[in-house]
Amino acid sequence: MSWPPGATGPTIGSVALTVEREQFATAIAVRPWLLVAQGAAAMAAAMGIGRFVYTPILPLMNAQAGLSPTDGAHLATANYAGYFAGALATMVVPGLARSRWAYRVALVALVASLALMPAWPEVGPWLVLRFVAGACSAVIFIVCAGAVLHTLREHAHHWVGWVFSGVGTGIALSGALVLALRSRGTWEQAWWWAAVAAAVCAVTAWALPVPKGNGADGGSARPAAPRRWFVALASGYALEGVGYIIAGTFLVAAIEQNTPGSVGTWAWVLVGLAAAPSAALWAWLARFTPRSTLFVAALAVQAIGVAQPPIFGGAVAALVAAVLFGATFLGIAMMALAIGNQMRIPGAVAILTTGYSIGQMLGPLVVTPMLDSGYRSALFVSVGIVVAAAVASTGMRRSGV
Repeated sequence: MSWPPGATGPTIGSVALTVEREQFATAIAVRPWLLVAQGAAAMAAAMGIGRFVYTPILPLMNAQAGLSPTDGAHLATANYAGYFAGALATMVVPGLARSRWAYRVALVALVASLALMPAWPEVGPWLVLRFVAGACSAVIFIVCAGAVLHTLREHAHHWVGWVFSGVGTGIALSGALVLALRSRGTWEQAWWWAAVAAAVCAVTAWALPVPKGNGADGGSARPAAPRRWFVALASGYALEGVGYIIAGTFLVAAIEQNTPGSVGTWAWVLVGLAAAPSAALWAWLARFTPRSTLFVAALAVQAIGVAQPPIFGGAVAALVAAVLFGATFLGIAMMALAIGNQMRIPGAVAILTTGYSIGQMLGPLVVTPMLDSGYRSALFVSVGIVVAAAVASTGMRRSGV
């Protein structure tokens, strides 16, 4: 091929980039299910296992490692502080949210943080490792969410929902692992097997395509929605971060404190099983009802679910709570990011995730003073804050999104 006089033609780098983009677009157009599988695996590693395996392991650590309820809350807070740091980093340095390098480093570091938990059986090292796990989870989540929201926006709503279902699958898997170890295993083995499960997910998610210049918030000439609508969304989502994380951290311990046997761990498995299809279900419902309305409704249902164990107690209340909590928390997260994306607010995914992570960081601290008398009061606090989140979110319902 010859070029006009004075023209140098494209550089090797530009040709490679063009080819990469064309291959990416073709692959996604033909095989969106491949991106869904990779994204779901990333979500399972980062959130379902990396963050939430601590919930079913906590009772084992209380019983076998002598971890006090207060130290348990501090470990949860360290994880959420790490999540906040990771989310904040992607907001301050937007390139991280589109970096394949950062995504892969975070996957490796996440697996390592889980595997090293038994290596130093002291609270100090545990705090550091849980902080690292939280930061890695945030980076993986934001890169993955940005990629799929941007790439799958022209596809059926349920594709994105199935990506987020990876969180529920990871939760169910982590609960099943701890349940299998409950009779004869140790808390150390629980962390090692969690690391193995996360590694398998990380390998599956390794090749997730992260297009250069990807941004879930841009790509359209449509003007941004009024900021007051976004403020209402961000406020409600941040409050949900406080309320849901209290239940997400202490639900198993609260159930097992008042219910004999392994009902609490079974409930956590049920949380994951309910969460797995929930995001796709909420995405499907969004075809008929505005997401802003569904968002408020999901918060109300979650509050009802979390209230079951402290009000009624017993196995039935525990299982009802597990189903309602699992069926809502993931859909709430997915809808919040989708609404922010639809409002065309620059950096919406990072902003919302940062606010959410601040709420999660505050959640355990809010209830720590009352944990010495049990976990029942903590769940009541969770219910009150989730109700407040629903009230705050009503301000965006006029947006029509």
